[in-house]
Amino acid sequence: MSLPATMRHVDFPAHGGPEVMSLIKGPLPSPRAGEILVKVAAAGVNRPDVAQRQGAYPPPKDASPILGLEIAGEIVALGDGVTDFQIGDNVCALANGGGYAEYCSVPATQALPYPKGYDAVKAAALPETFFTVWANLFQMAGLTEGETVLIHGGSSGIGTTAIQLARAFGATVYATAGSAEKCAACMDLGAARAINYKAEDFVEIVREETGGKGVDVVLDMIGAAYFERNLQVLAKDGCLSIIAFLGGSTVEKANLSPIMVKRLTVTGSTMRPRSQEEKRAIRDDLMTQVWPRLERGDLASVIHSVLPFESVVEAHRLMESSAHIGKIVLKLG
Repeated sequence: MSLPATMRHVDFPAHGGPEVMSLIKGPLPSPRAGEILVKVAAAGVNRPDVAQRQGAYPPPKDASPILGLEIAGEIVALGDGVTDFQIGDNVCALANGGGYAEYCSVPATQALPYPKGYDAVKAAALPETFFTVWANLFQMAGLTEGETVLIHGGSSGIGTTAIQLARAFGATVYATAGSAEKCAACMDLGAARAINYKAEDFVEIVREETGGKGVDVVLDMIGAAYFERNLQVLAKDGCLSIIAFLGGSTVEKANLSPIMVKRLTVTGSTMRPRSQEEKRAIRDDLMTQVWPRLERGDLASVIHSVLPFESVVEAHRLMESSAHIGKIVLKLG
């Protein structure tokens, strides 16, 4: 296959608001050993992209500086040693960077075939949230059938994925969201109770719902602003899993005694710095345990908006507004 010498990609010469981004032309990446080169048909938009554009989430040294952590499209070249895929295969993938581009090179161990019945747009909405939720909610926090979980930001891309996955694997789900519309969306996805955090106290509601016991797991993207209340809402031997700091990363003052009294675990992670081996383990779990559920229709990518590649500034403004329910996807071509 003959490939062009250049491609369009999103550039931001300085950190700042969405308006610093523009489309420019640059050279195609070359797949290194173990990588695949994908002609991108669609790319997901995520909070870490916004943070990187603002200067708060620098890429790893060996990653592309171009924004974008999840893609879907057709494989057009293989790096040395790749045997799991062939040129022409359609894949979605968790990228280490470089997703906001017409071509993106990603480790083959972070790629999965489209679930049956999925197109590029639906597939591009999967990798970042499904990798993140699986790693933090199931591998690290150990959520199992019959347990209870509180998911903050239930209407976000992470939240809509977490509600569905937790429910599909037999957990009872409670979720917070910021409007009646968003709470209704959480209930539609399988939450037993959605809590409007602007009008209700999630600690009180969860205690009422659980008969005073609390929940086994909290999946939190707020951070400092919710830290003490998250400890209060956990049951004995519960786990707080922190995945983002939308409410700050520094806790000025907190009562830590619940950690000892209730034997709590506090954990957290970011996906991007994980090793390829760690990401491959997550990918393999998703392939065997989650992809069949997607293909049966037990789970689905929840997409709020599909915007043309040229509207990347609008996509970031929408992400920052928090007006969306589910994912925002850029469509190329």
